[in-house]
Amino acid sequence: MNPVVLAPSLLAADHADFAGGVAAIERAGLGWVHLDIMDGHFVPNLSFGPQVLAALRPRTKLHFDTHLMLLNPDRYVEAFAKAGADRITVHAEADHDVARTLARIRELGCSAGIAINPDADPSATFPHLDAVDLVLCMTVFPGFGGQAFIAGAAENIRGVAAERARRGLAFRIEVDGGINAETAAVCRSAGADTLVAGTSFFKAPDPAAAARAMAGA
Repeated sequence: MNPVVLAPSLLAADHADFAGGVAAIERAGLGWVHLDIMDGHFVPNLSFGPQVLAALRPRTKLHFDTHLMLLNPDRYVEAFAKAGADRITVHAEADHDVARTLARIRELGCSAGIAINPDADPSATFPHLDAVDLVLCMTVFPGFGGQAFIAGAAENIRGVAAERARRGLAFRIEVDGGINAETAAVCRSAGADTLVAGTSFFKAPDPAAAARAMAGA
């Protein structure tokens, strides 16, 4: 299994001080930041665009784990790649040619990921597993932070992990939504190795300690 990585979601940071949020992640000794990009169409919320990544990129060497919750993600992958994304994840349920979008992400020099919502069949990812570096199994319905973990989503993690093992692949399995020390343990047990945490990291009295607890360290 891949080593466990915690990727705090900037969506839960102070939106008037994203640079401070990035600095908090660095102080906790972490290497990734998760960037939730929402368009108000694919999900019922708006967040921020590539200009935020471009502004933050010179300030940090954190891995920009960029999650496009967009109706037409293929139209925006180039803008986010140019803004400094290291990894771009797109949804299987969005309105695009998934294989072509993943290929374009790799052409742009980024790692590629595919995401599914909690009510999806994990087999929706299977045709693309050879072309991705990460599968994101949402553990809440995307759109808003602070939601409760959907326990049934663990079955998606197990399904993807079983297929990863069957095919001898090494892509990461990421989870996002309602992740805290308790639910992170459930997800790690199911096969996840990459944990997105928002509120449980940024609102913790000791974010570094919270990160260690979630990672099982």
